[in-house]
Amino acid sequence: MSELTGDAKNRRPEFRNINAFKDLPGYRWPMAAVVSGMHRASGLMMFLLLPFIIWMFDSSISSEISFAKFKSAFNIGMLGLPGSIWKLVALALIWAWLHHFIAGIRHLWMDISHDAVNREFGKFSAAFTLAGSACLTLVLGAKLFGFY
Repeated sequence: MSELTGDAKNRRPEFRNINAFKDLPGYRWPMAAVVSGMHRASGLMMFLLLPFIIWMFDSSISSEISFAKFKSAFNIGMLGLPGSIWKLVALALIWAWLHHFIAGIRHLWMDISHDAVNREFGKFSAAFTLAGSACLTLVLGAKLFGFY
């Protein structure tokens, strides 16, 4: 019986089933995990909005008339939605591209330099990715909405 009463430090961890509705909302994700998830979400967003991207590219370079329609979609609106909604969709695409690009460079750097990657670098690069994509999105969003 004395074999079973060991130190708490030497005990093996107990594994149990989790309740997704009770346990997961209280779990605090590390910043690197948040950035990795957002990298996947931004890639999915760009993929799903690919028809919109193709329409924007095609209508912006086809002719002067199609470019005028393209501009009016963002100023006046189209398909019953005001232009500000289409600008928000474009802003979401801008964020998705910027975040995906910066997070992709972060992942490539971690793949290239295995010995330089540690917990501190992970925290710093995740914070830099979030801050960089947010700041660049704000700057480009201000330009898109005509603040400068």
